[in-house]
Amino acid sequence: MNTTDQTLIELSNVTLARAGGSPALANLSWTVRDGETWAITGPTASGKTTLAEALLGRHRVVGGTIIWPMVARFAARYPSDVIHLVSFKENSRLFSYAGSYYQQRFEFADVEHPLTLREFLRSGLAADDETIESLARQFGIEQQLSLSLMKLSNGQTRRARIVRGLLLKPRLLILDDPFMGIDAAGRDELTALLGNLVAAGQRLMLITKAEAVPAWVTHCLELPGTAEPAPVIAPQEKPHHSASPAVPVLELSHVTVRHGGKAILSDLSWTVREGDRWALVGPNGAGKTTLLALACGDHPQAFSNDVRLFGRRRGSGETIWDVKRKIGLVSPEFHLYFNEPLTGFEAAATGYHDALLYREPSVPEAERVRELFETFGVTALAARPFRQLSTGQQRLVLLIRSLVKRPRLLILDEPFQGLDTATAGRIRNWLDANLVDDQTLIFVTHNREEIPRCVDQTIRLEGGRRVA
Repeated sequence: MNTTDQTLIELSNVTLARAGGSPALANLSWTVRDGETWAITGPTASGKTTLAEALLGRHRVVGGTIIWPMVARFAARYPSDVIHLVSFKENSRLFSYAGSYYQQRFEFADVEHPLTLREFLRSGLAADDETIESLARQFGIEQQLSLSLMKLSNGQTRRARIVRGLLLKPRLLILDDPFMGIDAAGRDELTALLGNLVAAGQRLMLITKAEAVPAWVTHCLELPGTAEPAPVIAPQEKPHHSASPAVPVLELSHVTVRHGGKAILSDLSWTVREGDRWALVGPNGAGKTTLLALACGDHPQAFSNDVRLFGRRRGSGETIWDVKRKIGLVSPEFHLYFNEPLTGFEAAATGYHDALLYREPSVPEAERVRELFETFGVTALAARPFRQLSTGQQRLVLLIRSLVKRPRLLILDEPFQGLDTATAGRIRNWLDANLVDDQTLIFVTHNREEIPRCVDQTIRLEGGRRVA
């Protein structure tokens, strides 16, 4: 039998509805055959993740048909028995952060969240330790097997999910944006690893940006964006701030952070002043996340180091909420902490109170939230359940959350993950036009093309040390 021409999945004029009934894809015809390796591309909110979820039977087909010849071929009952989706927005029972608070990921005792990486990989599976360790070694996370899931970096979390997906031994593995949050060297390494899997016979499908499609992909499905014109992001009226000397917002003096005898940061000094616009760059594992935890007041070792936020040394009497009140934050894993049934508007409005529980905003606060949804052209997301939004849509809502209170210090950690190039460009233009003069920005990225024009200073970390 010539299996290279055997149909695995076939869609005929398919129209999908997301949970809640909102439309997704319309009139899509597509056939996936054995021997083909597909990439799905398209702009933010084009339905890429929804399509992948539909291949597992998760969405209602309101028009056309989907058939899965591979289900009968492999003697399975359901599509999800033979297809597995590794999704960054997934918040399953194993990967839920419900009941945890953000600062816990920087505490070195795992009393509240004991599930280790090894336990996560093993849970519910028949995989033996040798197989787990072999795959973990291939994907560069063997040294993290004894760590709590909460302590993993963004890139390590992504690799862990891929490894678990492989341990499930699916006939088709779908990876939703596997290169997101990984530096250039890591992307090359992961591309090679995945290419080796394909060469060894693993059926693989990717959701990724068009410019990130690997050479071993044989076919590409590009989904169209919405027909709505992109919003014109113009400068908004800036609130008046008194002219005063540029006082330090963040001061680190010879800071060293250790974990298990290993130095995560070594003798690091850095001063960020009011109105500064910094880029924080460096490879995965350089210490950027730990540095940001110090900058946000989240890291417990801030108390044993000379760390000053807004002119006060940590541990001098201020609470974490005194610090948070002045900071707006976006980070790659922040969406995992939203477990309450909030709408997009409600999730964004939690930014006023620096907690993840919704409190009714004042009239001016609500107007500010609605204004930002309109400015970024995502008004329709305000009423939709946050957890039903695509990864890119969640990122946009959380970006709005970081901006609502016009924070003195705005920390954007990989803010364009999950966003298409055009959307990222519009947000970058907004930042250039609308940050007030004494508002401080720390912008973290692996891609220098993403850095806003207003950024004029750079700090680079390598191996926990400042090298520039």
